[in-house]
Amino acid sequence: MNQSAPFGHASHRKSPTHSESVLIWAAVLGFVVLSAGCMVAGLGKILTFAYPAGAFTVGILLYFRNPVLYVGFCWWICLLSPFVRRVADYRSGYTENSPILLSPFLVAFVSLIGLYQCIPKCHRQGSLPFVLAAIAVIYASLIGLVNQSPIGVVKGICGWLAPIVFGHHLFVNWRQYPAYRKMLQQTFVWGVLVVGSYGIYQYLHLPEWDSFWLNSSGFNSLALGATDPEAESVRVFSTLNSPEPFAAIMSSGLLLLFSSGSVMQFPAFTAGGLALLLSSVRSGWLALAVGFFALIASAKLKFQVRLVIIGIVLGVCLIPLATMEPFSNIIQGRLESLNNVEDDGSANIRKATYAELIGRALVSVVGDGIAGSTYDSTVLAMLLNLGWLGTVFYAGGLLMLLWIIFRDIGFNADPFLSAVRAILVGILIRFPVNSPMSEESGIAMWTFLGIGAAALKYYKRHPSEDDRAIYPLIESPEPTQMR
Repeated sequence: MNQSAPFGHASHRKSPTHSESVLIWAAVLGFVVLSAGCMVAGLGKILTFAYPAGAFTVGILLYFRNPVLYVGFCWWICLLSPFVRRVADYRSGYTENSPILLSPFLVAFVSLIGLYQCIPKCHRQGSLPFVLAAIAVIYASLIGLVNQSPIGVVKGICGWLAPIVFGHHLFVNWRQYPAYRKMLQQTFVWGVLVVGSYGIYQYLHLPEWDSFWLNSSGFNSLALGATDPEAESVRVFSTLNSPEPFAAIMSSGLLLLFSSGSVMQFPAFTAGGLALLLSSVRSGWLALAVGFFALIASAKLKFQVRLVIIGIVLGVCLIPLATMEPFSNIIQGRLESLNNVEDDGSANIRKATYAELIGRALVSVVGDGIAGSTYDSTVLAMLLNLGWLGTVFYAGGLLMLLWIIFRDIGFNADPFLSAVRAILVGILIRFPVNSPMSEESGIAMWTFLGIGAAALKYYKRHPSEDDRAIYPLIESPEPTQMR
């Protein structure tokens, strides 16, 4: 046993006993039943506080007893919490800054334990990139306390730091990479199917709780060509809080599906792909397209053929749906805007924002703190929220992880790792027009940074004969007692 592994690390745990498994699933099912019961019974006010408390409690139990299932649970909380919030508000009245929205970050924050214990040996264990990024966020939160409200700082810490520590949890448990890989594949197959299907339903029959939330929160601007939100006129955001994070997660999930052999792969592709088109988020479309071509370019020949076949089948399924009523109303109009960028409102707003703020951003040494404004640009978000002092640490950690994941691009024996690289390429493409570093988008980015770095470390320590032939830089396996 490796005594230097952090508390809660896989090397310190045995597989759960039967009684522990019963306790774990009883806790998960109890949380689900309690949440569903409150939604059906109209107990929105109780659910507003019981849901985050229950999610956090279950997250702690899973982190220590079943850390692989903990990852899947965290992602389902991330996907469904905004939906739960809308139903709770619809039943009991709109709640500004609902605690339910903190649930994904509270669950992800449980893994802060592992990052804290890795700090003394972060360089030797490879955790330094995560520590650097966390230092940047902590620094920016201290600046935020000076310039902004404490509530805003708490929200900022949740949105920025939780994704980093969650990604670190995936990395530090690299010895169990195959189990984490399987969990993420299963989670995203069903997640894309469920979230994508609800997105299509949302477009065709806008539920009352979604309409209520759009009007109450001031997001009725998502209704295209209509005064009030109504069916067939709303940009799809499904179970998420807005189209941007929905598109970020959906484009990543669709790319990950290419590495899955599940029988639910094609239904999930169809539902998720159509819902992504209905979101009208062009950066999400671009991330999926660029990521798909990156996936083909980096995969083995055998996998390339499979990808092309899947792409053709998906095209046959999606193109007729996208060109028929009522879906074509929103999709074709958005596609036509790609050919006329000069008259595009959102593009012009981004240009004006860059022109107004880039000068101040370039001289922002200290930064405004993470509780300040949000920006649709990674460059502006880093420099204005973190300042140059924080950006050096955050960008340094980010670049170190990207270097680890992409430096040996010749290793393509694992389709999942190829998909992770394609997802990261799609995320990087979105940097100029989005800021995928925090909140749900941040959880997606740091999830794939963490699992990508874990995959490379795993294959360096546990190479197969085929891996050696494809990836000659793989190190010899460590002695058994060190694994």
